[in-house]
Amino acid sequence: MKTKLGHTLRSVLLCVLLTGISAGRIQAKVKVHSVSSPDGRLELQVVIQTEISFCLLHRGNVLVSSPALSMSLENGTVLGPGARLIWFRQTQVSEDIPSPLYRKSAIQARYNQLDFRFREGFGIRFRIYDQGAAYQFYTTRKDSLHIAGEKAGFLFPKDHISYIPYSRGEECPFRNSFENVYTVTPISGFDTEKLAFLPLLVCLDDGMRMVITESDLESYPGMYLRGGKTSGGFGYEGVFAPIPSGTKTDHVRGQMIPTGYSGLLARTSGERSFPWRIMAVAEKDTELPVNDMVYALGSPNRIGSTDWIKPGKVAWDWWNNWGITGVDFPAGINTETYKYFIDFAAANGIEYVILDEGWSPPSGGDIIKAIPEIDLEKLVSYANQKRVGLILWCVGYVLDEKLEEACRVYSRMGFRGFKVDFMNRDDQPVVDMLYRIAETAARYKLLVNLHGMYKPTGLNRTYPNVVNFEGVFGLEQSKWSREDLVPYDVTFPYIRMLAGPVDYTQGGLRNAIRQDFHPVYNNPMAAGTRAHQVATYIVFDNPLVMLCDNPTSYRKEQETTDFITGIPSVWDETRIIQGELGKYIVSARKKGEHWYVGALTDWTPRTITMDLSFLEPGRIYKARIFADGVNAHRHATDYRIEVKEVTAADKLILDLSPGGGFAIIF
Repeated sequence: MKTKLGHTLRSVLLCVLLTGISAGRIQAKVKVHSVSSPDGRLELQVVIQTEISFCLLHRGNVLVSSPALSMSLENGTVLGPGARLIWFRQTQVSEDIPSPLYRKSAIQARYNQLDFRFREGFGIRFRIYDQGAAYQFYTTRKDSLHIAGEKAGFLFPKDHISYIPYSRGEECPFRNSFENVYTVTPISGFDTEKLAFLPLLVCLDDGMRMVITESDLESYPGMYLRGGKTSGGFGYEGVFAPIPSGTKTDHVRGQMIPTGYSGLLARTSGERSFPWRIMAVAEKDTELPVNDMVYALGSPNRIGSTDWIKPGKVAWDWWNNWGITGVDFPAGINTETYKYFIDFAAANGIEYVILDEGWSPPSGGDIIKAIPEIDLEKLVSYANQKRVGLILWCVGYVLDEKLEEACRVYSRMGFRGFKVDFMNRDDQPVVDMLYRIAETAARYKLLVNLHGMYKPTGLNRTYPNVVNFEGVFGLEQSKWSREDLVPYDVTFPYIRMLAGPVDYTQGGLRNAIRQDFHPVYNNPMAAGTRAHQVATYIVFDNPLVMLCDNPTSYRKEQETTDFITGIPSVWDETRIIQGELGKYIVSARKKGEHWYVGALTDWTPRTITMDLSFLEPGRIYKARIFADGVNAHRHATDYRIEVKEVTAADKLILDLSPGGGFAIIF
């Protein structure tokens, strides 16, 4: 580890000038503390003067710096400016972090840390990994705190192109579903009428990338960004949702909607750590989907053994609008329809069925009640006989109203978990609610799938029973939106998926080429080829993954169904072996003795030449390949399956149609 007080004048100037300290003050008592990443490529310079700021460099070149960092209290105290340093410590850490239900079974986290403590009852930690840098405030006060504001920002020396996910909240940007495609624009082109949610990607010089996000978001609001030109260059400023001053209940779904906002971000304990602000850095695009900083910076496991948490696939009802056919009963939200879903799941080795919106009365907000057409106890008994688990959909606020009772009642009845939806906020009360739901569900051995949800922030490390997060512009959008999902499919794995797993809800069988696609609510289609849909089961991180189409369709397409159900949903190892942001991606994953490779492309046809050196040398593998058919460019449902014997010394050459893909099981 490299640490030092003081520095060369050149380095001090680079850091100090970019963080906004005037040249006339450089001669004052400026202290620059420097720490490097374990591999030496990244360097973090922390400036402790009348203000606290930092500068992150890569091989001596400035990537990003900060304005003066601070936190403001309700009583007018500002933690940061003028703070008196009383203690600092530098440490070097290497730890193995178990990561069940993740893209790999364990994370090797190596980092160097600077920890500064100030007389005013607070401190700030900086960590630097080979994959990027992060910092967090902490406080050491006996009394509770009322946080009125936080100053966070990211300043760049150039007007870099960024991939910006704007909030779509029309009435208020703090009330949104955290779903949007990316607006690609220079920092100076940021729409100042909007806010962006995280993660956000910045394209640096020489093909480097930086993703800004956060981790360990507990009892504190999530960070948004506002961007544009600044006096010192170009940058993003952190913005935070205040605590609502009042709420009203939406009687359609029981959502709690803010009617106004207070002047406070958080009411919290005086002794605590605050969220980590992350700058994930990659020299090439393929490093981004396997960056583990968000998981590594989450608080450690609080539930103990995770053996009871079962990942898997889900026969899902809502996307296909309960659209089964060829049966002798009315299809819909009723016991007979769900028995049909259970039969399909059991016959195909699918672990779960979700009862989505509608099983409980839509008004009244009582999660303990079911509609007359649904016999929950009969369904659980039937599912147990078939070795299929049932999961109940609910609105987060409605579940929270009777949280303990609901977990007790439904766990005893035999349900396996909840799909929790429509939070659509990340202010402190909602973040607190989600931790409460995660903890209570874990005590009753219930898993949680968070839909209508902000991006992952390490909660799946702290509570591994939280297996999925939405916060992604998923396939459900194809029911009503004309936004192009195919380019998004090869963009978000490099940005949003860096933060953690997605609840994308793939598996559509009504596949459409670009000119044929249009949104359909009742009988939806999926843009791109059949092989593209199948490949998402390997490319996307989703431990609890949907089969979104209806069982009747899957039974008619049994060959596709068998291929999908033969793919695991959690992994021992993940590598990105080829790819380019927004264009294509090729992912290789290992589970046990088997390897799985998935590839996706945008609307550009591609030929992929794949080196198989990731396979174990000296072994002969049988490669079962699900690829675009020769006519997939005209008929997106066209696919072919072939089997080849290969070794680690071989190369595979595969053609991808526009909007296509391939999936291989070795």
